[in-house]
Amino acid sequence: MSAPLFLVESLPTGLSFTLDGPEGHHAATVQRLRVGESLILADGRGGTAHAQVAAVGRGSVDVAVLSTAAEPAPDPRLTVVQGIAKGDRGELAVQAMTEVGVDEIVPWAASRSVAQWRGDRGFKARDKWASTAREAAKQARRSWLPVVSGDPDCSTKQVATRLAGAAAAFVLHEEATERLTATALPESGEIVLVVGPEGGISDAELDVFRAAGATPVKLGNAVLRTSTAGVAALSVLSARLDRW
Repeated sequence: MSAPLFLVESLPTGLSFTLDGPEGHHAATVQRLRVGESLILADGRGGTAHAQVAAVGRGSVDVAVLSTAAEPAPDPRLTVVQGIAKGDRGELAVQAMTEVGVDEIVPWAASRSVAQWRGDRGFKARDKWASTAREAAKQARRSWLPVVSGDPDCSTKQVATRLAGAAAAFVLHEEATERLTATALPESGEIVLVVGPEGGISDAELDVFRAAGATPVKLGNAVLRTSTAGVAALSVLSARLDRW
């Protein structure tokens, strides 16, 4: 089993380090790490430190730093515009997309989104997505923590602006004729993928995205749920871009 990963604000600069706070509590009390066991510290920005437990305290772990490394930011960068879904479907999508390598998730207030992120509720929902991404990144041992953007969500107009500035932009749509497995991909820059909510993407929204330069694509003949479409598309892109 691979060593567990814990997120820190900044990597240690010396040969010893004390992991405390929530992460230290999780290491010492929840995972019950013991002296001599290995772990990974990550700053969420590509930096990692491989370490070994030297001592375990109450809610903290002292470690000896063995080595450090820096992983460059992924290029092309994979961004998913995720239509806001009701219940826990959005969080399920965020979790799975983080595990397969998404770099940024943009919550989108689509016209057919049942759930509406208004006021404080919206910021709490966006923060829940960010927390879900953080925990999924730790589980997947990712050195880069995905960004969950939005203030707290994005409008169709804002999404169109993002699509226009991308190196490549795609909209998952069941009536598309072009397949994501065969469409041209850029060698660098940002690839933006739009996933609709439960009710799908409206004709008006699709027209706006097309005008911004996005290409409608499909994965196959099956119609996937909003909670699984993004992870399936990311899997295709990851394989085609040699991430996997």
